[in-house]
Amino acid sequence: MKFQKNILTNTLKELSEYFNSTDFSKAILLGIALTVPIIVGVKLDALQVGITITLGAMLASPSDVSGSIRHKITGILMATFLAMIVSLIGAYLHFSLWVLLPILGFLMFCISYIAIYGFRASLISFSGLLALVLSFSKVSSDMQPYERMLLIGIGGLWYAALSLIRHLIFPKAPTEYYLSKTLKLTADYLKTRGELVAETTDRNELLKKLLTTQTELTAVHETLRDILIKSRKDSGKSKYEGNRMLIFVQLVDMLELAMANPVNYSKTDTFFKNKPEQLVDFQGLLFAMSSRLNIIADNLSTPKRIRKNTKIEDFQKKIKDDISEYAAASDQTFDENLLLLKNLFKYQQDQIKKLEKIEWLLENPGQREISILKKEDTRRFLTKQNYEFEVLAVNLNLRSPIFKHALRLGVMSMIGYGVGMLFEVQNPYWILLTLIVIMRPTFGLTKTRSKERTIGTLIGGALAVGIVLLTQNTTVYGILAIASLVIAFSMVQRNYKASATFITLSVVFIYALLQPNIFNVIQYRVMDTLIGAGLATLGNLFLWPAWEIQSMQNTLLETVKANRIYLEEIIGYYTKKGAIPAQYKVARKKAFLEVSDLSTAFQRMTQEPKSRQKSLDKVYEIVVLNHNFLSSLASVSTYILNNPTTPASKNFKKVSKKIVQNLSDAEGILKEEISSKEIEQTTSPEDIFEATFGISINFSEEEKTQPQTDDFHSKLEEAHLIREQLKWLLAMSEKMPKLLRETEF
Repeated sequence: MKFQKNILTNTLKELSEYFNSTDFSKAILLGIALTVPIIVGVKLDALQVGITITLGAMLASPSDVSGSIRHKITGILMATFLAMIVSLIGAYLHFSLWVLLPILGFLMFCISYIAIYGFRASLISFSGLLALVLSFSKVSSDMQPYERMLLIGIGGLWYAALSLIRHLIFPKAPTEYYLSKTLKLTADYLKTRGELVAETTDRNELLKKLLTTQTELTAVHETLRDILIKSRKDSGKSKYEGNRMLIFVQLVDMLELAMANPVNYSKTDTFFKNKPEQLVDFQGLLFAMSSRLNIIADNLSTPKRIRKNTKIEDFQKKIKDDISEYAAASDQTFDENLLLLKNLFKYQQDQIKKLEKIEWLLENPGQREISILKKEDTRRFLTKQNYEFEVLAVNLNLRSPIFKHALRLGVMSMIGYGVGMLFEVQNPYWILLTLIVIMRPTFGLTKTRSKERTIGTLIGGALAVGIVLLTQNTTVYGILAIASLVIAFSMVQRNYKASATFITLSVVFIYALLQPNIFNVIQYRVMDTLIGAGLATLGNLFLWPAWEIQSMQNTLLETVKANRIYLEEIIGYYTKKGAIPAQYKVARKKAFLEVSDLSTAFQRMTQEPKSRQKSLDKVYEIVVLNHNFLSSLASVSTYILNNPTTPASKNFKKVSKKIVQNLSDAEGILKEEISSKEIEQTTSPEDIFEATFGISINFSEEEKTQPQTDDFHSKLEEAHLIREQLKWLLAMSEKMPKLLRETEF
């Protein structure tokens, strides 16, 4: 009974999240944009005009993605302009098949190559491809080409106006949604961290889950960063934007703290094995913070509903008592286990401070109490896209994944349309439609999309048959067509299989309104999807395949470089102290992004055929090594940012310099500038470290005899943490070039 209740609760929670998501609100907006012109067209006896305006709105909609309103509207207008030009060209493509095919392939290549300018450009490119494919349909075929082009433009402007109105009515909605999502993902990350503490046999699955959550969290950070910084730039300083920006800053810091691993698991496992009650308390504190973040996320817009909770305070008190009890029983000047406990707890206390700051900010403190970030500093955190013409020229080669994808799509479009025409398929452009939706630059993504699209289409076709057998009411078909379309568009990013199911239902019911033989429509829809999905998979498999291992070398280079720059910023700050420079946090952001990109690239690699998973085990080892390296950097970073520290010692500078050199050597190997034989290491990293720092922390005679003050304990904690992390960083940095030498790219 309790299990069923939990399922019901989770289902209702997921439904609530779905209806509150930006995906659903955008789908509703699209539903309005598509239906109003048709209804008006019917009323004014100008259905063809209404349908063409609807087509323009649909072609503009892919660029309506999360981000600043300026970028969003610019993207919609550019997509509209491209759709107008392509539709005009498409209207004149009335040639014989053998003349048409190379022109079609060339146009497909040119339009898809626009994606070289990044994610938003790829969406504009998709609008152009969709416009070209739909120019082969019979929609508005009775109109003059220029009339059709202008009406498509009106449809795009209509959608842009609706999008702008939505923003003016609900200006805070995207910020609140993505901030809530960030809170929930951070909560998931903390919960997984808590599970990792208790797991002692096999941590691989939990580590994979942690990497996946971190990758998703980093992507959401980028979106939220763009929304917050660009909205401040456009509208100037406001209390709301400043408040949300500071909450976001706390969440970024919380991710770094959560990543921080002040001790390695082997030591914590050994200690907590003898002290299981202390493990329960540390784990309970992490779970309590995770639960609190979820509560805040659910009540972000209504903070007064957030009730005071003492769970975090209770666990804090228990851990303090545990540490005091252990300290009283210890008679050693330097007890490593005691320092381990204190450092672990210090990280959790810093996390609690961030959580408390978020709750304080949600109480809407006065403007003077909030320290607003400078615009000049925040702009540095935006990832800028290069829109220079030379980007097109530089990537015109088979080393560029986008160039190969555009070339592949052009060739497969010729084959797909040719097959459709030769075998007299009812709607050969449906094959093209399947190709542009499914084909992606990498095999793994294309394979997944092909599978989900095929299954979704079969399910949609089966459901459509069942509904047609139950009723032949055209009003029901019309309602189902609109409802299915709205659900389909809202599910594209969440569940592509479900989206394909509802797209099929929508297409079938739209055609059912236009022609009586609906079973033929279902049959051809399924057949065209199977042909398109098969061609997409074969194209990615045999035509200039872009296997992940081919780009892995460059991905690793960017990751190692980002980690090195972040390390250099940490060394610089620890040496000089003072105010935290803006480039410090920019370097941190870059390191997090690159490690997430590396993790995503590896996931794509695992989806490829076994024969193409070259050096998979080695690559996985390098991915985990880079993640652990960043975790260790986060440990040092969070400690020196949140605690007063002593001057950097000569030993610190010497070892950190060696770590930087090792990373530079790794970069040299990846750039193929350094031969693997040039950097053969004869001395073990442990020997190097102990020769510099000694086997253990050294105390002067004065320190041994004097009473142990709080200041002494703070210095001891700092020495222990910095020493342990440097030792681990050195070992990992020594291992990295060795692994890279053994990996075949």
